[in-house]
Formats: sequence, C-alpha cells, structure tokens
Amino acid sequence: MKANYKFSNLCGTVYRQGNILFTPDGNSVLSPVGNRVSVFDLVNNKSYTFSFENRKNIAVIALSPDANVLLSVDEDGRALLVNFKRGAVLHHFNFQKPVKTVKFSPDGKYIAVSHSTHVQVWRTPNHLVREFAPFNLHRTYTGHHDEVLSIEWSPDSKCFITTSRDMTARLFTVDPVEGFRPKTFAGHKDIVLNAFFSADAKTIYTISRDGAVFTWKAKPSDNDSSDSEEEPVASTSNGTGALHNEIADTRWGVHKRNYFNQPGTKVVCSTFHRGSSLLVIGFSTGVFGLWEMPSFSNIHTLSISQEKISSVAINPSGEWLAFGAKKLGQLLVWEWQSESYVLKQQGHFFDMNTLAYAPDGQHIATGGDDGKVKVWNTSSGFCFVTFSEHSAAISAVEFAKQGQVLFSASLDGTVRAFDLIRYRNFRTFTSPTPVQFSCLAVDPSGEVVAAGSTDSFEVFLWSVQTGKLLDVLTGHEAPISSLAFSPTGNVIASGSWDKTVRIWSVFGRSRAVEPFTLSTDVLAVAFRPDGKELAASSLDGQVMFFDVEVGKQTNLIDGRRDISGGRKADDRMAASNNASGKAFNSLAYTADGQCVIAGGNSKYVVIYDVREGVMVKKFQISQNLSLDGTQEFLDSRRVTEAGNIDLIDDRGDASDLEDRLDTALPGAQHGDMSKRRYRQEARTKCVRFAPTGRAWAAASTEGLLIYSVDESTSFDPFDLDIELTPQALLAVLARREHLKALVMAFRLNERPLIQKAYESVPRADIRLVARGLPAVYVGPLLRFVAEHMERSPHVEFDLLWASALLGAHGRHLRDRVGEYASVLRALQKGLTDFEQLVSRMCEDNRSTLDYLIDQLKVKHARDRDVEMDDSAGQRAVGAF
Repeated sequence: MKANYKFSNLCGTVYRQGNILFTPDGNSVLSPVGNRVSVFDLVNNKSYTFSFENRKNIAVIALSPDANVLLSVDEDGRALLVNFKRGAVLHHFNFQKPVKTVKFSPDGKYIAVSHSTHVQVWRTPNHLVREFAPFNLHRTYTGHHDEVLSIEWSPDSKCFITTSRDMTARLFTVDPVEGFRPKTFAGHKDIVLNAFFSADAKTIYTISRDGAVFTWKAKPSDNDSSDSEEEPVASTSNGTGALHNEIADTRWGVHKRNYFNQPGTKVVCSTFHRGSSLLVIGFSTGVFGLWEMPSFSNIHTLSISQEKISSVAINPSGEWLAFGAKKLGQLLVWEWQSESYVLKQQGHFFDMNTLAYAPDGQHIATGGDDGKVKVWNTSSGFCFVTFSEHSAAISAVEFAKQGQVLFSASLDGTVRAFDLIRYRNFRTFTSPTPVQFSCLAVDPSGEVVAAGSTDSFEVFLWSVQTGKLLDVLTGHEAPISSLAFSPTGNVIASGSWDKTVRIWSVFGRSRAVEPFTLSTDVLAVAFRPDGKELAASSLDGQVMFFDVEVGKQTNLIDGRRDISGGRKADDRMAASNNASGKAFNSLAYTADGQCVIAGGNSKYVVIYDVREGVMVKKFQISQNLSLDGTQEFLDSRRVTEAGNIDLIDDRGDASDLEDRLDTALPGAQHGDMSKRRYRQEARTKCVRFAPTGRAWAAASTEGLLIYSVDESTSFDPFDLDIELTPQALLAVLARREHLKALVMAFRLNERPLIQKAYESVPRADIRLVARGLPAVYVGPLLRFVAEHMERSPHVEFDLLWASALLGAHGRHLRDRVGEYASVLRALQKGLTDFEQLVSRMCEDNRSTLDYLIDQLKVKHARDRDVEMDDSAGQRAVGAF
C-alpha cells in the first residue's frame, strides 16, 4: 500500500479570525482558518485549503491586485509570502510586532503594514525571482499615539490614510513631499476604525466605533480661514520636478457628520465600495447595514448572526458582501440586490468529536460538542445539510451500508436516524431508562442499530424498521467506549473500560459471548473488512489484534512511543519522556485490510502494517503553535517564577469592555475555547479511511482534515527494463499496437503516457484490448478509468472501457473482491458523480426540451396545414 498521503483539504472550519478577502475577479473568497488559508470558489461551488501553515493563528491576510502574491501574517507578526496561484511559500519574514492590518497599494508596488503606533511601507517582492531578502523597507511613518488599526490607499497609490485607537486618522504621502506635514483628522469621540477615499479622491469618510461617520472635503479657500499658514507646494523630494499631488495639497475639513443611531450596539468592522459609493457596516449585535454615500441613505439592514460580525468584505463589482463571525465560526456571502445567500457555511461551534465516510466516499458526516450533525461533500468541501435535533454533544455517527441513512448517538440519551434524501429525522431510539450513549454501530444490512452506554454499562439493540428495542446486552462492568459490527453481520464487538473486549453472537441461537482480556482499559475496536480479524487499542498505547474465529491474539503493536511528543505549556517533563498519557482512541482499517490507521490524544496520526507490525508512516496533523502540544521544547524565555507566561490570564488587560467580561461558568472545560479556561490542544478524536482507499480524514482540533494520495510522484515504474522508454512506447503507438502500448505505459507508470496510450485506442477495439489485458494491470487501469471519468469530457469512451473491463475480467475481480475493493469503490464514485451530473442537467433542461418539442409539434401542424392548402389549390387548378 502506498502511504504518500498529503494534506488535501480542511472542511470542518470555514472561518476562525482575521480579515476575509475577495479575489480581484470577485469570484472567490479567502478566509483564514486557524493557521491556514481556505479559498471558496463561489462560481464553481468548490473550496480548497492551501497546504502551507503559519506558525500561529493567522491575524491578517492581503492579496496583491494582480492575484499573484498572498501575504499571511500570524498573531506574532511572522509573515509568509506565498505564490497564490501555485500555493508555494516564497519567503518567511518577521515584522517583529503584532500586525493589525496589511494593504497592497492599488498599483501593486507597495505593501503598507501597521507596526504598533507606526506604519511601515515595503516594496512588493517579485514573485518570479527568488531573492535572498525580497522585503525592502521603503519608509516608516510615525505620528499616531496609539495602535494603528487600519490603512487605506488612495486610488492613485500616492497617499494613504491610517486610523488609530487615539481617535484620529492621519494622511501620509508615500514619497516625501517638500513642506508637507501629515494631515490629522480629529473630532471623533471613540476609536476610529476605518477611513476611506471616494472614487475621485475628493472626499474622505472616517468611521468610529460609536457609530459616527464624518465626511471630509476640501475647505473653501477664503482668506479669513483660521489656518493662516501658507499652503506648501508639493514637489518631489529628489528635486527632479514638480509632483502635483492633489490629495496632499487639499486643506481637509469636516463637511458633514452622520450617525447610525443603532441603540446598544457598536461598529465592529466596515468596508467601502468606491465604484458605487456603498458603505457596509458590521455591528456587534450581528446586524449589518448598507448606506449610500455621500447622501447617507440606508439601503439595506439585516441581522445575519447572533454574535458580532468580525470581518466584512465586498467584491469588486459591489454585488456580493462577505461576512465572518469569529465566535460562531460563520462565513456568509450575501447578494444584497436579490437579498439572497450566495454562501452560508458554519463549522462546529465546539470540538468535532466523530466522523464517518459514506459508502461511496462522496460525503463525510461529522458530529460535534454543539449537538449538531453536519454532512460535508468531499469534492466541493461544503456542508450541505445540518441536523440539530440533538440537545447534547454527539458521540458517534455512522452511515448505513446503502448510504441513504445516517445514524447518530448523543449524550442526550437518544440515537437518531436521518434520511439523507428528504433530510429529516425519521427515527428516534431511546433506552428504557435514561442513559448517555458513547458509541454506535450499524448492522451491514442497515436493519439493526446498536449503542453502548456510559451509565449502565449495557449495549442496546434496536430495529430500524419498527424503532423497537430488540435486546439489551449486559456483562460489562465499566463504561463502553467502542462498538463495531462485523462486516459479515454475524457478531458485534464491544470494548469497555473494564479491560475487556467482548464478541457477542447476537443473531445466532447460541447467544455466545467471548471475552478478550487486555492489560488496560479498551478505547477503540475495529473489524478488518473481511470480518476475520479484530483490532483493539488500549490505554497503555498498545494495539492488539485478535483472530475472531479462533479467539486468539495474533499480533501486538506498542505504539506509545510512536505518538509521544509535544510538550504542553504546563507539563513538568520533557516531550521525550511524556508518553504516559498517549494512547489511540480511534482505529480504522484500510479497504484492503493490510494496514490500520490510528489517532489519539497527540499531534500525530500513525499508519501501521498489520502483518509486519511496523509503522508505515507518521503524520503530524498541525504545526500551529497556538495549540498546546505542538512544541517539542518550551521557550525558556517565556517561563518565569510565576510560571509560563502563556498560561497567565490577560483578559483583564483588554481595552474593550466586552472583551474583558467573562460570562462563562467558572471551571467550565467544554463550550468556551477562550484562553482563560484552557488552551486548545492538538489532538485527533476520530480517524477514518475513505472507502476508495485514496484518502483518510481526521476529526481534529482544527477541523476536518482530509489527506489524499499525492499524485505528484510522476516516475514510479512497475516493471522496468532497459528497452522500455517513452520513445519506444511512442513507436509502438505509431504502429497501432494498442495493447502493447498500454502495457508499456503502465510499466513506466507515467500518467501522461498512460493517458496518451489509453485515449489512442479506437472505440471499436476497446473490447478486444480489454480482453487481452493481463490481469495484473486490470486494477490500475480501472482506477485510471475512474479518475479519468472525473475530469475528462470523453464520458462515453470511459463508460465503454469500464463496461469492457468488468465484462472481460468480472470473475477475476469477484474472486479477489477484498483486494480490489478500493478500486471498485473509486469506479462506483466516478459513475455516481456522472449519473448525478446527467440527471441534474436533464432536470434543468426539462422545461427547455418540453418547449422545443411543443414548438416542433406546432411547426409540424403548420407545415401540414400548408401542404393541405397547396394540395387543395392544385386540385382546384386541375379541375379548372
């Protein structure tokens, strides 16, 4: 099995903190998710997350006007310069202080960065040239007495205006102008959040937190002005000639004062669209409003969230508004003219506890501490349905084998069944006495569902058809941690904290129970896909394997050292010795049953070879230093006599009253991810392999991480000899020996050559070539057909190949169904995708087709009438 899995996407989180951006074409939204950046393509309905990671959570991002360079800055001021189109990191840079805002100039030549009370302007690095030090400082601008909050460039890129906590805004010129002093815009009674230029740069708008909007224009030029100073003449600093800078020459004054008059609320964020003079304001109550400037007429006001809106952006055309709410993790895109949502996504409010793949691999269901069950599309990365019927944390989710029914178990004492066609909760299963359910298993037929309790130590079985309780399995002496039905459907395995795994024969007459005793508490159990082997992980970090039929232990893997590592801020021992609390709380077999993937209370996810008992690969799920447990060594400079500085509660030092307030219950560990309670810990609560075997997913602290097979390995030969070269393959293709060319391409195993050999086979020869293909190449060719079907327009060609291969080698595939399970599921996924695409297209075009058919009938009737008139006329002429 190949283990070259690479990070593919982050699904469970859509927004964490920082600012959100539109791309220059206005079709995509950029959102910071922890220490990564996600891109949501609104036109093609897809999302992807860049693989690069900042050191800590991202505080601010900026995209150049040509969409070539992305700058992401974390909480400490460390920045990554990224080639946006390729997602490649070009340079690391440290701004030395926390950064509040970053803005590219409209011409793309400069980057303005807030630096505490100062503003630094840097020349934009060239993304096509690799330089040792690409960041060159142009100038540093001073004058503010408190932290700079925002920067806005003038349309001509010669000036910029900054706002600060000192309740003023200041106007600076990029290049020194002789006699020019930075202009100060004062008069606000609260923090100035933003300032904007109008399209003609003759008006400036400043917005303060208390809801005041000041409109600034040029003062009338009268000799009785209180400012008796002579106006400075703008010129270049190097004396090369006069530079007429109209913005710098203007004597600015308050033209009008307007107020939002929203009682009991404050302005949190704002943005301005120059083309249509639209001012968009986000308030602390979750309300946003649109005002047309300079008349200050309210166009639109809407409440879109229960919490304050953290960030707002508007696309270049002025039609779409993007909003981010930090506390709830919401990302919304609103089209204000039609008053409809373009995008509405929200991650789990608290931790994500569990996940399950649908049998076709197209969907992933997740459950969280917020009591919600969400279903995500793996290809688009979007959540398309949320079930919120549960009233407590979700502990487990499982799909039925057909994939149309989803089951969830919760700590509220219910197991619910959801219909994924009508999107409704059609069954609710409860126990005779109220208990909390910690685990869930579904019979392969989908007719029986089982759940284990933490209170009564029992396993409950229900009938899905009738909703009645079928049986209660007793025998465990401690909470049940994990359940698994055998894929053959005969037995069910349960793992408990009483240090035993029990195999229950629930459908047989014998009602036999076979217990396996382990050394410590059992955390997870999993059956091999053929049902003959059972894996169980225990609290001491071991994974044990049992032969179900014989009832003997076949293998043991000691994985504690494999996932040890990562020192928390309050740990008293080094990371190398801190393996005591490390264990696997989630297990899953690969589709072929050769490997097992395990994750737990650690920053690592490990894949083991079952037969050899060795580690195949270890993945670190996060490099984010904002999480606890990602560092191997603590920074001794942050450890004082009072303890670690990171653990000291600094909430009371916040400048805003709402940030200083603490409304949560003391000692609450769940439900609030603030620094006062505890730092979020890098860990994995659940791992699952995709049915196709080409990907695996992990429910982690940062969200739903999806890793898929890396396709970048271009040269991976299968059966190579000295005469096998690309030139020889092309020569064979020229002689039209298609079967030989296809086999040579698979032996070279270079994708472009395989595609060329595959697509050059004539349609009439497909069945002949498929029949003559050696059996060893059937699996790779089927997988290639499945992948080709997803991205190629030659759908009929792919369908002919799939039909020919299944017809010619069906017996061989059926005899080795376990070996080819992942290949067949990948083919099924491709066929299902195509079927849904065609059915959707037919539904969309049904009315058009009905209209065309109706018009065709009308045309035929008209032609028939014309023919009858002509024949009647001819008869009349003949009679005459």
